[in-house]
Amino acid sequence: MSKLNVQVPTAGWRKSSRSGPNCDNCVEVAFAGGHAFVRDSKNPSGPALVFTPDEWSAFAGGVKDGEFELPA
Repeated sequence: MSKLNVQVPTAGWRKSSRSGPNCDNCVEVAFAGGHAFVRDSKNPSGPALVFTPDEWSAFAGGVKDGEFELPA
C-alpha cells in the first residue's frame, strides 16, 4: 500500500444536486491537484478519501452504468 502526498482541499467541496438542503447522510466531492476527494458532509474537518483520476473515472463510469443501483 502506498501513501499519496496530497493536500486535502479546503474549498470547492460540493454535494450532489439531488441532495436536499438539510441532507444528513450526504458526501461531498472536491477536485484538486489531479485527484478527487470525498468526505462526509457531517464532518467536514474529518478524513477524506482520495482517488486517482483513473479510480474516479472507473467509479463515475460505474455510476452511469447503474452498477451501484439497489435491487428492487
